[in-house]
Amino acid sequence: MHLSTATRGFLAFLLSVPALQGNDGWDVTYTSSYVCALRGSTVDISCTYKYPNNQNDKVEKTLWFTKRHSNQPVDLKNDADYTGRFEYSCAKISCWNSWLKCGTKCTLKIRDLRQSDSAVYKFRFITNQSRGAFTGTPGVTLSVTDLRVEVLIHPTNPTRVQLECHSMCGLAGGPPYIWYINGHSMHNKFNVNSEDSYSCTVEGHEHLRSPSVYFPKTPSVRVSPSGVIEEGSSVTLNCSSDANPVAKYTWTKDPTNPSFRHTIQGQQLFFNPIQSSDSGEYLCKAKNDLGTKSSSISIDVKYGPKNTSVIPSPSGEIKEGGSVILSCNSDANPAANYTWFKDNQFLLWEPSQPYTFDSVSSEDSGTYHCQAENKYGYLSSNSVFIDVQYAPKTPSVSVSPSGEIERGSSVTLSCSSEANPAAYYTWFKEHEGSVEESGQNYTISNITSEFGGNYYCQAHNAVGLHNSTLLFIVVTDPSSSSAPTTTVAAGTVAVLLATILLLIFLWMRRRASRNARGQGGRLDAGEESPPAPVYDNVSALTNRSAPAAQREPIEEQDDLNYVSIRIFRSKNQEVPCQFAGAPVKSDHTEQVLYSVVNLKRPKAVPE
Repeated sequence: MHLSTATRGFLAFLLSVPALQGNDGWDVTYTSSYVCALRGSTVDISCTYKYPNNQNDKVEKTLWFTKRHSNQPVDLKNDADYTGRFEYSCAKISCWNSWLKCGTKCTLKIRDLRQSDSAVYKFRFITNQSRGAFTGTPGVTLSVTDLRVEVLIHPTNPTRVQLECHSMCGLAGGPPYIWYINGHSMHNKFNVNSEDSYSCTVEGHEHLRSPSVYFPKTPSVRVSPSGVIEEGSSVTLNCSSDANPVAKYTWTKDPTNPSFRHTIQGQQLFFNPIQSSDSGEYLCKAKNDLGTKSSSISIDVKYGPKNTSVIPSPSGEIKEGGSVILSCNSDANPAANYTWFKDNQFLLWEPSQPYTFDSVSSEDSGTYHCQAENKYGYLSSNSVFIDVQYAPKTPSVSVSPSGEIERGSSVTLSCSSEANPAAYYTWFKEHEGSVEESGQNYTISNITSEFGGNYYCQAHNAVGLHNSTLLFIVVTDPSSSSAPTTTVAAGTVAVLLATILLLIFLWMRRRASRNARGQGGRLDAGEESPPAPVYDNVSALTNRSAPAAQREPIEEQDDLNYVSIRIFRSKNQEVPCQFAGAPVKSDHTEQVLYSVVNLKRPKAVPE
């Protein structure tokens, strides 16, 4: 910046317009009606007074005053503001010409002028005449001012300034000025620096230095009250800077983010009440004619949770086995801790963390919400329903009515399966494919033998499918049910009779053999042994392992003997066999029935 100086003003300026006051020879004439002086200097205020002079008349008292008390002038001698700083002096004026009206000149001297000394000063004299006293009006106006440095900004270049040293008195003349930079005198031109201060004085009166001018110092920014700032409280930001000329202040929020910038004028910035949105950085700029300095402060408004919400990821359809993350979000300062609930029941999940279902299952379906909480409050979120979709579980099947189903009757097959979304059902007959029937229930009216066999259902939805177990359907013919039963019963009786006759025959043979041994014990040489008994498909269990000489009598034992009986039927004839618990339709011409026979073995068995 460029600096230049101007020479204006002096120690005092006297407006030399005599103030003539008179009335029948009584008058006061002031040397000047206006005096402008510098603070700290000394000033003289003078006047001349006269009155009709008789031989025995005399002046008893003279005084200067600026104030009145009870309408009576207060002598400066009695004014504490001037104690030790003023003096009076009066002297008669010699008349060199007898026809001139001569008088007395009085002077008021005030030292170490102050700004408070600026006032109208009047002179008053008191005589022993009957009239008494006289006051000269309107008096002398004293203006006490400083030397000051004015900053002039170049009209076309704001970065260029000019410094001028002058006073308010605006005196003519050109006394030499002395400039000071940071208290050191300078007689040459210099450039203005933002870190320096500048003042001036009149040569010969260096003690009457002007106040310094300087750039604003780095502002001090404070927040009141100090400490934690809670939402809803009253907060004030205050910015102050030492500057001359006095600085003006501007506040800017978030100066680094132009989209959020807004400016407020004034040394103080008020928030009543403060909101969470008021958090941020505030920049204070202190500016005067010389330049600008700035400083910033950050405020952090604490508040309870707001806008608490649950966000599932992924959103939309959730299939069993997939990964799902539940996140609880909330606007809070400080950051909130979170508590989770499923169907309004507390869940032991880690606070402040999203919850992850690594492999979600149908049991995880339900309504979830969270609660955000910090030291300034708490707030519950919205509720989110987690609908886990899964393929049908193994279907269960049933038939109504149960048991044997007679031809011509009606039967209903039912299928059910747990699934999400709800399952669709399709019916199949084993080895024949779909029966072209859909629905949870499959009804067969006027059933015939062709409908007998194994059935199963298939439950399916958008996620997958599952087949049921087989359901066996048996269709019987009511008109032929008695004949097969009679035939089987007759066959069973015949088998039992044949078994009894065989047992009797065996018992008699063994008894005859035992009698023969009792009579001779052995056969003669050349005698033929009786033929061995022949059994039709019967295996007799005997003790044949030991030699005859070593054999001991054996007690009679009950042994199990198996008899195989073959029954021949015509092809495709239905034979009700009690083995399977239900009639069996067979394409074979013979069937084998098994019967258990108890045989009692004699104590001694012939070899």
